[in-house]
Amino acid sequence: MRADFEVQGVRVPWLLYGTAWKETRTAALTSLAIAAGFRGIDTANQRKHYLETGVGEALAASPVPRDRIFVQTKFTYARGQDHRLPYDPAASLTTQVQQSFASSLEHLGIDRLDALVLHGPTLRSGWSSADRQVWRAMEDLHESGSVRLLGISNIEYDQLVLLCEDAAVAPAIVQNRCYADTGWDREVRGLCRDRGIVYEGFSLLTANAAALADAKVFAIASRIGATIPQVVLRFANAIGIVALTGTTNTTHMEQDLAALDIPLTPEDIAALETLAG
Repeated sequence: MRADFEVQGVRVPWLLYGTAWKETRTAALTSLAIAAGFRGIDTANQRKHYLETGVGEALAASPVPRDRIFVQTKFTYARGQDHRLPYDPAASLTTQVQQSFASSLEHLGIDRLDALVLHGPTLRSGWSSADRQVWRAMEDLHESGSVRLLGISNIEYDQLVLLCEDAAVAPAIVQNRCYADTGWDREVRGLCRDRGIVYEGFSLLTANAAALADAKVFAIASRIGATIPQVVLRFANAIGIVALTGTTNTTHMEQDLAALDIPLTPEDIAALETLAG
């Protein structure tokens, strides 16, 4: 049992609460997640899919001290936004990062981010000059002490190699959609392991419905008296994945957090690693 992860001296909870697509329910659901025991919150300054101010309301109302909650948000390029941009689209990318960051702090009601994640490179392959400029601006925020960790999401293996070679401040976090039929993003996870990067996996359940319908998964869950989501989250932890869950059900929140105590065997883990979608 790995429990929480640590990178660059920062503790990253083994399970993060994802706040995408919750709109006006964001504050209430984030508060419920914190009350249930979540100590890591993932959001983004992307009004199209997230409501950062709702996360801020939950943090302000929480009895849990700020330094015990890992708060992670994202900078999103204009192509991933709608008309409610958190920055001036005519400004340089450096200024856009600075404006988005300042806006995030205001929304969240905090004075420092635990992690700032670039919400995906500009292109499907390669590391562009735009990506380089944005990462440099993020590095400046890290160097100022305003951001503890830098990360990247929705990235391919070759892009991660290029980023690691180019960066003055190496990525501490990679957050990807995680598919069973790619060995749970085996290639990217391997590079993360080799370079001491925390790998965060999202859509572990929703992106793998076919794989999780396999009789082997049901047999494991039945034998140990667990739910399918619990089996998947415990498995993710066992192979080095910080999992994201965005459940809106309080019972499921409690079940997800309890998954860390599920007794998977090495044979169970090997069977789950070889699932195909």
